[in-house]
Amino acid sequence: MEKLSVTLIQTSLAWENANANISHFDKIVSSVDKTDIVVLPEMFTTGFTMQPAKNAEPMNGKGLQWMKQKATEKNCVITGSICVEENKKFFNRLYWVEPNTQQHYNKRHLFRMGTEDQHYTMGFEKIIPIVKGWKILPLVCYDLRFPVWSRNKWQLKNNELVADYDVLIYVANWPELRNHPWKQLLIARAIENQCYVIGVNRIGMDGNGFSHSGDSVVINPLGQIISHTKANEESVETVLLDYEFLTDLRKKFPVGLDADNFEIN
Repeated sequence: MEKLSVTLIQTSLAWENANANISHFDKIVSSVDKTDIVVLPEMFTTGFTMQPAKNAEPMNGKGLQWMKQKATEKNCVITGSICVEENKKFFNRLYWVEPNTQQHYNKRHLFRMGTEDQHYTMGFEKIIPIVKGWKILPLVCYDLRFPVWSRNKWQLKNNELVADYDVLIYVANWPELRNHPWKQLLIARAIENQCYVIGVNRIGMDGNGFSHSGDSVVINPLGQIISHTKANEESVETVLLDYEFLTDLRKKFPVGLDADNFEIN
């Protein structure tokens, strides 16, 4: 299996200003060298707004149109979440946009302490897109605190342990005052699911007065950090993921064979 290149974009966001944010990300993404996946923060067009009636875009709005354009132009996947309106409901919707197709995931765990549950509708269905043979599970911010939702599932096929996914991605607007849990939970998810974990978080102050340090990271299946993104600094970093390293670990230490079986209601 080929190595997978993933580009993390850690930057500040203009509060509730989609045009400014799209213009900013357009310049950044245009400068990215060849990569397989570009990861943007949560609600990258507006910041973590609780005014969706004012800021939500329609299903095929300007943010998604821009993602389609850049995915085609750069011949890669672009992913990140946007505040979206559909059928008179608002969603914190992660788009997974490839040059010729797209999928979306509506954030399941809505951050009640920030009243997100009062303004948005929760999602119920995950997506697991495949890029160059790699299976990827993209989730959003507060989802990180709920390990059952991101739990890898395992099957024994032809005497080989096969997982539901290989890479777990979280896009976020995670405040600096809670950056310790952010760092620890990302490591935990990598270890317990024997997968690569990518966390992309914004930096800077938002319109609610919360500071964000970024702390974007790539973690290997052993829980080791393999990226070099610095906190509180704009950063564009591309990291190569090694599939052989992943499969060797799963063969030598197949914890998935002893996992408990259960379903989420």
